[in-house]
Amino acid sequence: MVIKLDPRDNVAVALQHIKERQIINIDNASLVAKEPIAAAHKVAVRFIKKGGEVIKYGAKIGIALEDIEPGQWVHTHNIASALNEKEEYVYAPNFEKELFQNIEKETLFFNGFKRNNGLAGVRNEIWVIPTVACVNAIARTIAQKAANSLRVEGIDGYFAFTHPYGCSQLGSDHHQTQRILAGLVDNPNAGGVLVIGLGCENNNINEFKKVLGAWDSDRIRFLTAQDSADEVQDGVYLIRELAEYASSFKREPIPLSNLKIGMKCGGSDAFSGITANPLAGKISEAIVALGGTCVLTEVPEMFGAERILMNRAKDKQVFDRIAGMINGFKDYYIKNNQPIYENPSPGNKAGGISTLEEKSLGCIQKGGNCIITDVLDYGDKLRSKGLNLLEGPGNDLVSITALAASGCQIILFTTGRGNPLGTCVPTVKISSNTELYMKKSMWIDFDAGRLLTGHDMDVMAKELFQLIVKVASGECYTMNEVSDSREIGILKNGVTL
Repeated sequence: MVIKLDPRDNVAVALQHIKERQIINIDNASLVAKEPIAAAHKVAVRFIKKGGEVIKYGAKIGIALEDIEPGQWVHTHNIASALNEKEEYVYAPNFEKELFQNIEKETLFFNGFKRNNGLAGVRNEIWVIPTVACVNAIARTIAQKAANSLRVEGIDGYFAFTHPYGCSQLGSDHHQTQRILAGLVDNPNAGGVLVIGLGCENNNINEFKKVLGAWDSDRIRFLTAQDSADEVQDGVYLIRELAEYASSFKREPIPLSNLKIGMKCGGSDAFSGITANPLAGKISEAIVALGGTCVLTEVPEMFGAERILMNRAKDKQVFDRIAGMINGFKDYYIKNNQPIYENPSPGNKAGGISTLEEKSLGCIQKGGNCIITDVLDYGDKLRSKGLNLLEGPGNDLVSITALAASGCQIILFTTGRGNPLGTCVPTVKISSNTELYMKKSMWIDFDAGRLLTGHDMDVMAKELFQLIVKVASGECYTMNEVSDSREIGILKNGVTL
């Protein structure tokens, strides 16, 4: 009926709806529910005085706004966030040097595409990326005409990834648009990329090439619409050349150490931190143990749990960069006169999450117990194996795009409320509860809610791991790919001219 996540907790989570005056058995004792409590919501199991700490996951998730009796519903009406603004942090390392995983030998490889630059793709697609929003419709038309007319063996699809930027931006805002687009161009899931510009924009092709750096002329082609008599016809012609080039790549066994997996949660409920996120954490531990890379982002959803991450930094330098990232993102809120704790969302609250600390403590579990090896700025590309932290907001579309731009070939996206969103790389949706999986099977790839009914975490982690290998090998496609839910979003925080 209820579950207590840590012996120190003074609240438990309802596994199903609890009626008023229903008997709750917990800690070898019984208490009476003083009011109805929805599934995934919290019930007090000990008296909590006004101003006292509310404890879940063995950590403080807020402060009681009033005296709370055992059996009472604990939620936003009687607890509040205890978060402060910028803080001082002290490095206190707390991690194991090694994480061992029992991975069967046949799962040490996936069948992917080995690119000329040494990277590995899990798809062999042709992407059309506009430098500026003015050519979005042209990009979509070119991709659609290519998909309808070209039949090149070994190509997984032709896709345009449009966005509203590329001109009328200044300074760092403009530069981060360029960096995200450059990261997407370099993602190894694209066997070929057509970059299309208008010609008069700030981010014109010549300027974009400066940010892109060295590029492979076989894999990347450029088209300026204002210079073309028929940009659609010219675009399809260039895509035909790109497809012929990309078709030379064939799937072959590639070590799993080449996988880079992004971790994301969206539309979370209170079960997310009990089922889907810890399950994703098991995957992080397995991939990292095999020499691969995993990435956590959503900096605001680290607030309140950041010390746990900081104390898993591999050294003082990484610790300092985590602290800088956390306080830097708080500065972003403060500069815009916004409270740092204006989170969770209405859907999160309806799902039983009361404070940002509670959300964060569940969110960071997607990294498992891995040592943090590097910290990336927004728009950076991955440069270190192991668990990385990537600067980015909680916004679902912006953060999954940043993960793809960093080099991730696959994203694990956990959800308790449901979300059909996907980006340019396969986005594996993992439901925190079985009801969501049954209701939205067209959105969800894997049901972690079975953990609430006695399924073994290690057994399910193995099952999810095998699914990821199949996705990476092209043996199955994620629901976002099936429904063609493929979008990108770019963070904007500056002036528009």
